Amino acid sequence: MKKMFALLMALVMVLALCSSAAAEDLIKVGFAQVGHESDWRNANTENYKGVFTAENGYELSFVDCDNDNAVQLEAVRSFIEQDLDYIIIAPIETAGWNTVLAEAKDAGIPVIIADRNVDADPSEYTTRVGTDMVKEGETAGLWLAEYMAGAEANILVIEGTVGSSAALGRSEGFNNIAKDHPEWKIIDSQSGDFTQAGGQQVMESFLKSYPGQFNVVVCHNDNEAYGAMDAMDAAGVTYGVDGDVILISYDATKAGLTYTLEGKINCNVECNPIQAAFVKEVIEKLEAGEAVEAFTLVVDEAFVAPGITSQYATTMTAELLAARPY
Repeated sequence: MKKMFALLMALVMVLALCSSAAAEDLIKVGFAQVGHESDWRNANTENYKGVFTAENGYELSFVDCDNDNAVQLEAVRSFIEQDLDYIIIAPIETAGWNTVLAEAKDAGIPVIIADRNVDADPSEYTTRVGTDMVKEGETAGLWLAEYMAGAEANILVIEGTVGSSAALGRSEGFNNIAKDHPEWKIIDSQSGDFTQAGGQQVMESFLKSYPGQFNVVVCHNDNEAYGAMDAMDAAGVTYGVDGDVILISYDATKAGLTYTLEGKINCNVECNPIQAAFVKEVIEKLEAGEAVEAFTLVVDEAFVAPGITSQYATTMTAELLAARPY
């Protein structure tokens, strides 16, 4: 009996040592995520958690920063103190990153900027992975110009989080097209903070301030569009393909594209949340001592409701919707 117990204890110790050695072999990655403000963000988070697993050779330290810039800066500093192998940042705001990026650089930890962008010299971080937010805005504008065919557009914009590169980029891109259309007027633009509640609140304010004065609403993400739809429903304002108001959204989540298929959202410009594999590929190259590009583009599409054809977007179908991974 004693011999059996000794053998069992020896086996436990061997397994523990193997487990410890295996843990030491894992690449330690810290991810400072924006928060959980939208369906898109949740899909993006699940994508990272599904890719950076122990089975794939990684130990992921994940922090949901709940859209608090100070919390995000402290999360990155915590990653530096833990001496992690790599740091991934999806920045809440573009500004204010120079000091903490310099701290990571001094510590010799590669930093990957993901999804959004920062207002810092590219030499301060290793690389960036994400979509082209300016192009997303331009795509929305080009589609609207095509759809309106010279008719007047009185536009209300529900922006994303103030200071975020997503909001800044989409505004810049849309305005690049709007400036060439004197028949367009952007009546007002306010932040809905990328949330459904924010979108509803802003739309309710717009409905009171500009009753009957607009025929286009542009929402910087799907969740804001849902809130705007709720507000317009309550006010008896029709929207979508058969409505008085053209509704444009960004993100192209599965729920957003369901509304597009139903004709409630006229045009939905994708921002692809499935980005973790691109980041993993960057890390694998760095682990192998290879050079990486300054920016890895995650390609987007755009979709329009049935009955609409466009050179800038794909007409939504049930088959396309069923194939969406998020």
